[in-house]
Amino acid sequence: MKLLDERICSLFKRHWRQTLTYWSVFFSFGLCIAFLGPTVLDLRCQTQSTLQQITWVFFSQQFFLLVGSSLGGLFKKTLQSSLSALFSCTLIISLVFAIIPLCNHVILLAVAMAIAGLAMGVIDTIANLQLVKLFQKDSALFLQALHFFIGLGALVSPLVAYPFLANDSCVLGANWTANSSSPSDLQHLRESLAGHGAAIRNISQYPLHTEGEVITRVSYAFWIMALINLPVPVAVLSLIYHERLLPCSSTGPRLLDRDSPSSTSPTGDSGQGHGSCCCNPAKLRDRPATFFLLHILGGAILFLTDGIIGSYAGFVYTYAVSPPLLMGHKNAGCLDSVFWASITVGRLAFIYLSYRFQAPRLLTFSLVGVILVQCLVLIFYTSCVFLFIGTCLLGLCISSVFPSVLAFTEDVLDYKGCATTVLVTSASTGEMILQLLVGSVIQSQGSYSFLVCCTIASCIGFCLFLLLLWVQHSHRNCSTDLSQNTDMKKKPQTGGS
Repeated sequence: MKLLDERICSLFKRHWRQTLTYWSVFFSFGLCIAFLGPTVLDLRCQTQSTLQQITWVFFSQQFFLLVGSSLGGLFKKTLQSSLSALFSCTLIISLVFAIIPLCNHVILLAVAMAIAGLAMGVIDTIANLQLVKLFQKDSALFLQALHFFIGLGALVSPLVAYPFLANDSCVLGANWTANSSSPSDLQHLRESLAGHGAAIRNISQYPLHTEGEVITRVSYAFWIMALINLPVPVAVLSLIYHERLLPCSSTGPRLLDRDSPSSTSPTGDSGQGHGSCCCNPAKLRDRPATFFLLHILGGAILFLTDGIIGSYAGFVYTYAVSPPLLMGHKNAGCLDSVFWASITVGRLAFIYLSYRFQAPRLLTFSLVGVILVQCLVLIFYTSCVFLFIGTCLLGLCISSVFPSVLAFTEDVLDYKGCATTVLVTSASTGEMILQLLVGSVIQSQGSYSFLVCCTIASCIGFCLFLLLLWVQHSHRNCSTDLSQNTDMKKKPQTGGS
């Protein structure tokens, strides 16, 4: 065990600069993904739009995050293109934070959030892919830490925003005293939108002004977040310089080529072994069916589990304030924070667990835990206390699924890099689509159906994971047989020479 400790520490010491840079990039991702919910009412005042109009900004961010995840694979061929994309995207996020206070129309705000979502999607794909390339069979440990920094950023962002949020109506009209909503109504609306704003809820009963004098201090929150995020692109630029990738530092060997044991393999800076397999139809023709099934099943699992995370974060408040729980708005508003905090703590704990246990075992524990927790929440659906306990346990169990599935799938596929783009895109798609589906079901069947949908999705996810294990076993056997046949063909040629 001590020898393994030294090996992991040695890997981190060798690549500490790259690792910390990718972790900081994911902190930027988390910072950007969590600020919109708490600030959306103040942004509504700033743009003087209706609640129905402003909630489409959520969709703009989520849709272009999906687009960015798909496009991120285009930058993976070389280290230079990957780091350049990360630098551009993290700088864009700081610029978006800075210009959001200047967006005085909802369309301008939606465009700004679309640009931010595009940058976030590219970051999501590239940072995961680069860590997988860098550490390969040891990537599970570092991927868990990478996704911990998303949670850390998602916790920091609302903490920065809350002191600057309006406690009363932030658009004062001529008859605001008669028609404006009370502070409790505003708090209820803010907590309703504090998830990912998955669906446009029936919120027209709350009279909020769109014309009048705008009074809001939320601009300061965005400028503070822009400053907090600014060191991230600086760190990426420093790494680019350190790797001798700037025009002014093009002489001399790149440090990644010199230090990395993987640089002699196709996973080095050239990245040709990664890019060619995914995009070259000629090479895909020789792949066995199990190769494609592994991508499909891994993507389907993350489609469901990330969809559960998005749906739970988006609708647990709606469920808590509805019958039969009828929880107070303030207490129900804590559920979303408890959920994200438990995900962050879970990812921190799984950093150590992924070092001690293999990814399949961790995934079995996590997915079974998710099913059991959701079944218990269904059984004790009238208990407010158990909803808090279940929310905490669900966050802990589901927190490690994405990095574990990514590490496991790439390991089975010998780190070709194709799986990362497919899995990240599938996760983003599930987070967007399942929220819309669950929101539609809630509108027609009631809030209790939200728990039923999440439980069904988790059961399907576990069944797909069992199928993934079987396909993985078949794929390894197929690869072994193929390598043996190749060796048999080479032996007569070697003997004749």
